[in-house]
Amino acid sequence: MADVKPGGRLPLLFFGMLSLLGGVLAGLARLDWHVPTPAAQAAGVHGPLMIAAFFGTVISLERAVAISQRWAYLAPLAAGASGVMLLAGAPLLAGQVFGSLAALGLIAASLVAWQRQKAVFTVVLALGAACWLVGNLAWLLGSDVGGAVPWWLLFLVLTIAGERLELTRFLPTPPAARRIFIALVGLLLFAAALGSDRLLAAGLIALAGWLLRYDIARRNIGTTGLTRFIAACLLSGYVWLAIAGLLGLAGALAPGHPWRDAALHAIGLGFVFAMVFGHAPIIFPAVTRIRIPYHPALYLPLALLHLTLAGRILGGLGDHFALRQYAALTNGLVLIVFIATMVTLVRSKAPGGPS
Repeated sequence: MADVKPGGRLPLLFFGMLSLLGGVLAGLARLDWHVPTPAAQAAGVHGPLMIAAFFGTVISLERAVAISQRWAYLAPLAAGASGVMLLAGAPLLAGQVFGSLAALGLIAASLVAWQRQKAVFTVVLALGAACWLVGNLAWLLGSDVGGAVPWWLLFLVLTIAGERLELTRFLPTPPAARRIFIALVGLLLFAAALGSDRLLAAGLIALAGWLLRYDIARRNIGTTGLTRFIAACLLSGYVWLAIAGLLGLAGALAPGHPWRDAALHAIGLGFVFAMVFGHAPIIFPAVTRIRIPYHPALYLPLALLHLTLAGRILGGLGDHFALRQYAALTNGLVLIVFIATMVTLVRSKAPGGPS
């Protein structure tokens, strides 16, 4: 079956970006910032908008492009639709059902990828997709998103870890390291199933250590250009993952803990968005066929991301609401800076643009 042309993928990407915008504004509403009414009304679904809708859309879109099957695009379509419904104030059940259908589509696409290449990393990617579905079902069947959060976090963590594991084949990685990786994935899944926040935190710390030790980024940081920028994004993200794990050992991953915001955003912003910043110059052109040239200016939003996140975490740990509040606002502005940087780089290489 023919693949969807790049022009047909852009609306799906747009819906994902709409969920991102709505999710950021909904998060700011939770910290008493005045935002447009639809976002304020969606303050209670900030997490689902960011993880299930935005990341669900972009990850399933990337997977659909990878397997080049038209039916696979139903997954990002459903994920994007779930975000629109959450923002539009539709019945919560509608957003939950569409999100669950999107996860099923990603699982199906991941199984196709596994059939084409039977490897550990494709299994891990499929497990990450399954975690998304489990989280969605936990949210659907539960009274709040608390039971879904560990599974949604593993959706993101395992997806990233699986993709990084793929690249270790270019390194002389010891066979024992691969077995340790598999054990760590099992530990994380067991911790989520058991509902043990501290065991999950310990698994995150161990995985961060594994990635810092064996990821090809450790070698690429000594190169130049885009390769070095990506490595800087990855390595800094692994540090934030370890910090989140350390906070989790202190109980910060438990619902209601005063440090929970710090732990969750150390993962969601520090780890995951550092990966987004690093991979966007590669993934965006693969999806849209629009090339993004490298420029050192890309380091600016990366540095601002880490700086503003550090302020947010310090505000949370020290119970300084104003610091946490303003740092969260700057977190959102950093995403705008990153997008503006990307657009500027694209326009600079466009016909008639500045050279």
